[in-house]
Amino acid sequence: MAHESIVELTEETFTGEVEESSVPVLVDFWSEHCGPCKMLAPVLDEVAEELGDTAKITKVDVMNNRELGMKFSVRAVPTLLFFKDGEIKETKTGIMSKDAIIAQLQSLS
Repeated sequence: MAHESIVELTEETFTGEVEESSVPVLVDFWSEHCGPCKMLAPVLDEVAEELGDTAKITKVDVMNNRELGMKFSVRAVPTLLFFKDGEIKETKTGIMSKDAIIAQLQSLS
């Protein structure tokens, strides 16, 4: 079960939750059948717990939101996009450590 502050995004909610956010946003493009995605999920829970409302952690299921995956040229999962003021500031593919994710989000604050 994901941390209660992690937001599941859809094509309809993406703009409001990410592009209009006043805090840095991490968007995790993932798939249910992806082993590394499952390994990353508890790390993102810890990041959400630690950062609280200073950053937003979100997830996009690429199987249910193919248009978003295509819009951001997601070729592999997990792909992590770091947004600040509605713009992508960093893109990472694969698993990142909790400390690396937190450092990246804090650098955008």
